[in-house]
Amino acid sequence: MPFSYSNQLSTIVGYAEQQNPSMILGVGIGMGQYGFLLRTNLENINLFEINGAHARQRDKREWRVRIDGIEGYPGYINAVHEYAYTNLYIGDALEILPTLQAGAYDLVLAIDILEHFDKGQGSVFLKECQRVCKKTVLVSTPRDFIEQEVVANPLENHRSHWTEQDLRVCGFDSFLPDSLSLIAIANGKQ
Repeated sequence: MPFSYSNQLSTIVGYAEQQNPSMILGVGIGMGQYGFLLRTNLENINLFEINGAHARQRDKREWRVRIDGIEGYPGYINAVHEYAYTNLYIGDALEILPTLQAGAYDLVLAIDILEHFDKGQGSVFLKECQRVCKKTVLVSTPRDFIEQEVVANPLENHRSHWTEQDLRVCGFDSFLPDSLSLIAIANGKQ
């Protein structure tokens, strides 16, 4: 599904607010809800400025936070993406991540994407997320394996189950509380 568990939204967005990043990469952005929430919360501005009796929407050139996103399924792209994201990369994350500059981002978010890779691909994916990040990588994945096969979008099929130990082996050394998901934190490689 292009949506995550709603119970983890406030935990993840709250954590991102505490980090106060100026450069964010979301990988597997789905319908764009995290980009939208981060855009509105991290800009710390009223998105509409009142100038006398007239209101105007803030121009993207006035934003201080760069939020880039990678999405593998072009059918998910909508007006939320065009509004919230600075740059969109459409395609396979395992092909796009190696083209991005090392240490380019303060925060990389990989929300409910890891289970869509097999374990070997997932390990490579996590290393690439850490490579492009200079500060913090946040990954969430369901605590329990959930069988999921989506004919219309095979990228949504679940191919692996990740445990806390699996994530620790990949360099994720702290976890945020959540009953349904593992929300793991690792330092970037820069």
